[in-house]
Amino acid sequence: MPEFKVVVNDPEARDPRVVWVKVTGVDELKYTEEHKEGRALPEARLNPKTLELLDTPYKVVTLRIWRNRAANDKVKFTFKVVADEKVPENIMHVPKALLTDKLGQEEAVGEVFRAKAFQVTLTGDKASAFLGRKIGETVDASVIGIGGKKLLITGGSDFAGFPMVSTLPGSGKKALLLSGPPGFHPRNKGERRRKYVRGNTVSEEIVQINTKLISA
Repeated sequence: MPEFKVVVNDPEARDPRVVWVKVTGVDELKYTEEHKEGRALPEARLNPKTLELLDTPYKVVTLRIWRNRAANDKVKFTFKVVADEKVPENIMHVPKALLTDKLGQEEAVGEVFRAKAFQVTLTGDKASAFLGRKIGETVDASVIGIGGKKLLITGGSDFAGFPMVSTLPGSGKKALLLSGPPGFHPRNKGERRRKYVRGNTVSEEIVQINTKLISA
């Protein structure tokens, strides 16, 4: 059964508005093994007015909590957010179990903004939707819970980290002479190296697929 880590980039979230919120852990929001393993985004709740400020049509947000700003010590979480009028403005409800597990506390202050990128692990039929697809082809974004959009496949990598390249047909691995990414980042102008890369077609040997949200 295929399993892929799908990285989703939102090109419309170039300069998202940041809103400071008080983060409160609540028992009614669950933090399950599925969330811990990245197979689903945990749910958070915001007041509709606060959510409107974020301009996030897919209802996916990033929460950034600074533990020590001077030391650049921060943690980030990605949530699927739901509007809830019972939540006060500028308050964000998240699973208590998540906060205590990651921070050892039930409350915090953080910055929330529209997610520029997030990752979901897919298995079964949802993962199978990517099998045989090539770089440049699309998959319906409903596989990650977003309707009315497509996921444009922009690249990926296998279990050993070898990247997919659009110019190599098929799904096999081959050594190519490269002058730039993906697969090689030259340090000197004109430098070329022979590197192993994967073909442009998604197979079960791929572990990560890079995508971009586009209009259906």
